[in-house]
Amino acid sequence: MSENPTATDAATVAVELRGVSKRFGSTIALHGIDLSIRQGEFFSLLGPSGCGKTTTLSLIGGFESASTGTVLIDGKPVQDVPSYKRPVNTVFQNYALFPHMSVAENVEFGLRMKQVPLAERRKAAADMLRLVSLNGYEDRRPGQLSGGQRQRVALARALVNRPAVLLLDEPLGALDLKLRKQMQAELTRIQRQVGITFVYVTHDQEEALAMSDRIAVMDQGRLLQVGTPAQIYSAPTCREVMEFIGSVNIFDGRVVNAQGEVDLDGLGRMRTQGSETFTPGTEVSVLVRPERIRICAEASAATVPPLRGIVSKVAPLGFVTHVSVRLAHGGEVLAYRLNGGLNDGSNGAIGAGEAPPAEQQPVFVWWDAADAHAYPAHAHIATHGVQSGPLHPQGD
Repeated sequence: MSENPTATDAATVAVELRGVSKRFGSTIALHGIDLSIRQGEFFSLLGPSGCGKTTTLSLIGGFESASTGTVLIDGKPVQDVPSYKRPVNTVFQNYALFPHMSVAENVEFGLRMKQVPLAERRKAAADMLRLVSLNGYEDRRPGQLSGGQRQRVALARALVNRPAVLLLDEPLGALDLKLRKQMQAELTRIQRQVGITFVYVTHDQEEALAMSDRIAVMDQGRLLQVGTPAQIYSAPTCREVMEFIGSVNIFDGRVVNAQGEVDLDGLGRMRTQGSETFTPGTEVSVLVRPERIRICAEASAATVPPLRGIVSKVAPLGFVTHVSVRLAHGGEVLAYRLNGGLNDGSNGAIGAGEAPPAEQQPVFVWWDAADAHAYPAHAHIATHGVQSGPLHPQGD
C-alpha cells in the first residue's frame, strides 16, 4: 500500500518511508512500506502483536536500519544518521527515568548533555513541567511518583529538546484503565499545544481512534489502510481492518447476480456495500457493526424484511447494553444499545426511551444495506451464520 505525499503537500511531511523493508534473518518484519506522516499531526501505528509497528518506529528513531528503502525526516534521508543525531526523541512504556536524579534533573538531562547553560536549561525544564502539570514536583525522585506522573516526566524530558518528531512506544501500556484514559486526554492536549509531530504505537483500537489525526493499520508487516479515525472505522478498505477495529457480525454468503445481491446462508438475499464489484458466484463475507443492527418486537417496524430470533443475552455495560440474538436460521447476532435515550433509533439497536428486550423474548432483527460491507471470504472466518469480533485484541 502506498501513502506517498503529493507534490502539493510534500513540504509538510515530517516523516516519510519509501519502499522500506526490514529483515531479521529469514523473517521479513516489514514488506516494502510506503508511508508519509505530516508535520504536526498525531499519527498512530495500530495493529496486533508482531505486525511491524514497533519495527517501523525503530527505523524512524534509528534503533534499527532498513534492509531496503529510504527513511526521511523533514525531507532528508537519515539511513546513515545515528539515532542520537536524528531530530527525534522517544518515550518508552517503562519510562527509563534515572532513579537517583530529581524530576527536574531528569527533564534537564538532554539539555545538560548538549551543554546548555544552567539557567537556560532550568527555565526550559520548569516550562515543560508546567506543560505536563508537574510544577511543584521538581525536587522529587521518580520513586516518589505515581505511574502517571513518571510518564509525564518522561514526556517532559523528551519534549524539552524540541524534537521535530516524538516517538511513543505504547507509553500508556503499564497504566490502569482510568489513568490511561486521563493520560490519553493529556497527551492529545500537550501535542496540540506544542505542535510537534507525534508517532504513537498502540494495539488498543479505542486509544488510536480517540487520540489520532490519522491511523495506519498494520498486519504481518504490511500497511492495510491509512486514514482518519472516521475513515478507518466507517469505511474500512478490507475485511482485516473491519474485523480488527471494534466488533463485527460476520455473515457468509454468495453473490448471485450482476446487481450485487448476496444470498446469505439461510438468511435470504440482500444488497451490501461493495458486493457489486464481485462476479456472480463469488463467495463473500458480509460484515455489519453491532451498532447498526436494529431490533424490534414487531415485524411491521422494520424498514426491510427482518429476521426472526430469540434474545439470548442482555448485558448492560454502563452507557451501552449488548444484546445477543439467536437467529431462527442459526447463528447469533450482536447489537448495541446506547442507554439513557442517547440515540434516536436511527442508528442503534433500539430507539430512545425503549427498554432493551428481555432474555428469551422473540424479536425481529434487521439492518440497512448501506451498513453491510462485503469482502472476499477467507477460510479462517468462513462459518455458517454469525460471529462477533473482539473489541480488545489479545497481546500487544
